[in-house]
Amino acid sequence: MSRTLTSPPPTPTGSPSPQHSPLSNGLKQRHLSMIALGGVIGAGLFVGSGAGIATAGPSIVVAYAVSGLLVMFVMRMLGEMSAANPSSGSFSVHADRAIGPWAGFTAGWMFWTLLVVGVGIEAIGAAHILQGWFPGTPSWMWVLLLMALFCGTNLGAVANFGEFEFWFAALKIGAIALFLILGGLAIFGLLPGTHAPGTAHLLHDGGFLPAGTGGLLVGLLASLAAYGGLETVTIAAAESEDPVRGVAKAVRTTMWRIGVVYVGSMLVIVTLVPWNDPAVTGSGPYAAVLDRLGVPAGGQVMNVVVLIALLSAMNANIYGSSRMAHSLVSRGQGPRFLAKVSGQVPRRAVLASCAFGFFAVLLSYWWPTTVFAWLLNMVGGVVLIVWGFIAASHLLLRRRLEREAPGRLVVRMWGFPYLTWVTLAGVAGALALMTLQADTRVQLASTGGLALALALIGRLRQGAARR
Repeated sequence: MSRTLTSPPPTPTGSPSPQHSPLSNGLKQRHLSMIALGGVIGAGLFVGSGAGIATAGPSIVVAYAVSGLLVMFVMRMLGEMSAANPSSGSFSVHADRAIGPWAGFTAGWMFWTLLVVGVGIEAIGAAHILQGWFPGTPSWMWVLLLMALFCGTNLGAVANFGEFEFWFAALKIGAIALFLILGGLAIFGLLPGTHAPGTAHLLHDGGFLPAGTGGLLVGLLASLAAYGGLETVTIAAAESEDPVRGVAKAVRTTMWRIGVVYVGSMLVIVTLVPWNDPAVTGSGPYAAVLDRLGVPAGGQVMNVVVLIALLSAMNANIYGSSRMAHSLVSRGQGPRFLAKVSGQVPRRAVLASCAFGFFAVLLSYWWPTTVFAWLLNMVGGVVLIVWGFIAASHLLLRRRLEREAPGRLVVRMWGFPYLTWVTLAGVAGALALMTLQADTRVQLASTGGLALALALIGRLRQGAARR
């Protein structure tokens, strides 16, 4: 029996409307705007993009443009559904309502796993930078301090999270804007001590496609990983003063943010620095450009920026994982003791998410090449699976919205249903690309195993609930 959209009840299989939510609406519009702007600028962009450049060469610009287009479609669909039905469970709630509780269970817990593992990875990365600045200090001390700091932040009012992210985002945006300005001036030879490189690095160091289309496809897969985390803004919107307006505004600015930040910065990098320069993968592509431009202590400047990006992601992942866990358990899809809310904050869900994140850090010390490596492989393709659920949910919910509640279509996906099908095909194609390399094949198998296990558990729970 299908559920209507006009008045979603707060039942285990329904999705509570915002007014029924026990969570607060303490995030201001300025918080949400900066979360949306800063959320696109992650540590993966500053560090991980180096591997993509080394593989694809200058064609990495095309790779980021194509993957960015796919992400824009996903965010537009997610924005449409989230504006019509704001919820801290975001795409998990949409999958629940469109496909069934098993789908919401699978997508939600997969994303939660991705976020809590991410918390551990970001804590390790930040500790490594801090240990370099303070030689002789143990890395575990920094991990413990950072975990305590952001766990404490998220245990307080949601405005604390919003304020931290506001300033983190402001610093990241400022750093990227300065990088693009300096890079643009250098490209045109307007920066003192530089000359215009023209197309020398774009076309003459092995050509625009130095590794052929195979390198471009591998670069495309690498670029997709950098976009993970954009979904958090739709989770945060449910706790804002005006969820519908917040989601709509965030989604409508996604296009130019992706174009400027990702595609623009990749173009600056491969124009100014040879794609095969060892510094691109050694110190990182952004640091390589700053060093090439003669910026004093360019590497340390980027270390500061990367640290800010890591801390921002850590804070956002604790927030996002706790809200996703709370949404799942409030729908009867997880341990009930995590559902308790005090002071309009799901503190038990926050503590559980932090505990699993810290456990991931311990695994990296105890079994770095076995259990921890398996954990990393397990979340390697989660974002693509989640995007698949978003597109599938959109195909079903859009028709239902048009029939039952057309007034809620504040944000509309372009070219429905054709671009939704294109997105599904793009996700399927990206998963197929993961079979090209040995390491991504392992990731695909591990992520697929997690998805199948959760789907089976979800189906069994759904069947038991019907009896």
